Amino acid sequence: MIDKPQINIAIDGHASTGKSTTAKELAKRLGYIYIDTGAMYRAMTLWALQNGWIGPSGFDRAALIDSLDRVHIDFVYNPHTGRSETYLNGINVEDAIRRMEVTDYVSRVAEVPEVRRKLVDLQQKMAARKGVIMDGRDIGTVVMPDAELKIFMTASPEVRARRRYLEMQSKGMDISYEDVLQNVLERDRIDSTREASPLRQAPGARVLDNSDLTPRQQLEIILGWVGEILDKQFPADSDY
Repeated sequence: MIDKPQINIAIDGHASTGKSTTAKELAKRLGYIYIDTGAMYRAMTLWALQNGWIGPSGFDRAALIDSLDRVHIDFVYNPHTGRSETYLNGINVEDAIRRMEVTDYVSRVAEVPEVRRKLVDLQQKMAARKGVIMDGRDIGTVVMPDAELKIFMTASPEVRARRRYLEMQSKGMDISYEDVLQNVLERDRIDSTREASPLRQAPGARVLDNSDLTPRQQLEIILGWVGEILDKQFPADSDY
């Protein structure tokens, strides 16, 4: 029996463009493995917060760097939700890493070169097999530059802030739209100007502006791209 051919898919883009939601649904439709790289950086940020190394009073980068060997991040499939959930040192932190406190500091933690090297190394080991989907800020440029399909997702800051605001409201979080918009703009600034792996559109990436697209429309566009690449690389009359 010949296995069905698979490709790797790298999804990059601005904060709150729905990269993770899209990647998860795409993985489910294709039967691929989804690796939430953003959750890995959020887990690292939660670790720094738990230890008091980052907060309003400052950021002790040296302490975080010294602790990297003691950090273990993993994904465990939850059959009840049908999704992989994030574990930090053996503890499920899927809900904790989505809180605004983590969101406020994740870009600062993610710009630390030592943190990025540790997580990128882990991500590249995960991507060694085909049929992997990853989303983040540097997947197509650094983690999987050879991915067969590279996507750069974007939307206007106002649209992204509104989506994030409604999501947080639905979870009972007390936050204003103006605060969320400021956070989105600040994350864009940090992500695009940081020294280590800044947010960039990867060479050959297909741009997907979803400002006026529904999640279903967006998914259908990407599935069309996947089919196009598979047809080109693995013609129907080939022996793959």
